[in-house]
Amino acid sequence: MSWSDIGTIAPIVIAVLVAAAVLIVDMAMPGRRDAILVTSLGGLGLVAVAILVQAGHSGSAFGAAYSLDNLTVFLDILFVVIAAMTIMFAGDYLEPRGLPLAEFAAVLIFAVTGGMLVAGSTDLLLLFVALELMVLPGYMLAGFARNDPYSTEGAIKYFLLGSFSSAILLFGLAYVWGITGTTRVDGVTAALATAVAHGSIQPGLAMGLAFMTAGVAFKMAAVPFHYWTPDAYQGSPTPVTAYLSVGPKIGAFAIALRLFVGALGPLKADWLPVIIVLAAATMTLGNLVAITQDNVKRMLAYSSIAHTGYILVGLAAYAGGQQSGISAILFYGAAYTFMNMGAFAVITALQRRPGVSSQISTFAGLGRRDPWLGALMALFLLSLTGIPPLAGFWAKAYVILAAVQAGGWLTALAVLAMVNAAAAAFYYLRVVVYMYMREPSEEAVPSRPGALFRVGLAMAGVGTLIFGLFPALVTAATNAASVFH
Repeated sequence: MSWSDIGTIAPIVIAVLVAAAVLIVDMAMPGRRDAILVTSLGGLGLVAVAILVQAGHSGSAFGAAYSLDNLTVFLDILFVVIAAMTIMFAGDYLEPRGLPLAEFAAVLIFAVTGGMLVAGSTDLLLLFVALELMVLPGYMLAGFARNDPYSTEGAIKYFLLGSFSSAILLFGLAYVWGITGTTRVDGVTAALATAVAHGSIQPGLAMGLAFMTAGVAFKMAAVPFHYWTPDAYQGSPTPVTAYLSVGPKIGAFAIALRLFVGALGPLKADWLPVIIVLAAATMTLGNLVAITQDNVKRMLAYSSIAHTGYILVGLAAYAGGQQSGISAILFYGAAYTFMNMGAFAVITALQRRPGVSSQISTFAGLGRRDPWLGALMALFLLSLTGIPPLAGFWAKAYVILAAVQAGGWLTALAVLAMVNAAAAAFYYLRVVVYMYMREPSEEAVPSRPGALFRVGLAMAGVGTLIFGLFPALVTAATNAASVFH
């Protein structure tokens, strides 16, 4: 290890130190919520500065196992934003329930540190270790409300299925290493390109590809590897649900980019049909089941599955020959972060008083009882639907356009994505109807959220609007980040 290696991974080092500092501050000043918030959010600000300083630079660390490029910078900033918004939303929810904020913030930052390491991993072994650093804290967060049996149940299901899927992914990585003789992404790419050129693909490689696809599909909650999602989302504390709906999902797509686009790029003709089937099944089943839900958290869980399907359309478009598919994936991930976390934040505001459920009846009359929260929830739901000119419209438009440009079977996949987007309008707009066209419910009276919570909500709302009104500001960054291999 050299000082240049430390400089390359400086944002990750700072993030680890911030997590440790949060715990130290809590020990030195127990019960000082303001000190914990200043330490965690201020520390994340320092991490963001360190990332932005690296923008436009390239490099590698630890024998090229870690790579600093535009993709790494883009994803690192996204992970920091996710962590900061989650902490902003968590304080008002955890305090009335007697749950510790310091432990929550520290575990969350450690999870995001794993995601940042995933973003820059260019070695199969480091990629797997980084993945586990990201998901293990997620299991803890899912069961953070340890006295809530639903939280415990969701965390156990998430842990057991997650551990099983990690083992499957490791089997797949082992197959690739055994066949290519290297764990470096560029080495795997070169070995596979040579094998494809000579037509000497070994049968074991198909087994490895199947294992890796199953493992990554579980992490991103793609059908039929989605069974953990509804229970984990519904049982987790709502701020944790907000994080789980975007953080691990973006981490999983970061793995897909580094693994499938990077290492397995020469085999894209072989994994393209699998991605097409996964995308079609994921967005269709996610939307169909979401329509039947009366619990909004569970509805958004199935909605999250459907959005995984839309993002997979971008991956399929890349495999079909469209480089713009990668840019579309990155834009979708960033836009989805703001609109989906915003929707869960509104649920968190309603549930600030313990005992308030997330049933759709809770939202009855919210638009009249609290016009600000109602308007923001409507904004997020309309964006998730794909109504122009909001962020969700452009997110869907970019992945669909990339699929149409790729042609062939991907044109049919693009049509299916549009049909699914139209069907999704039913369950999103149903919540809007309850907020503005039903008699107010006593449950729908939220206690006024704190100033920091309102800042986080405003960030989500502004992000949703900026991505929609000025998409070119974001596409410049996504286009630069899409050229990494």
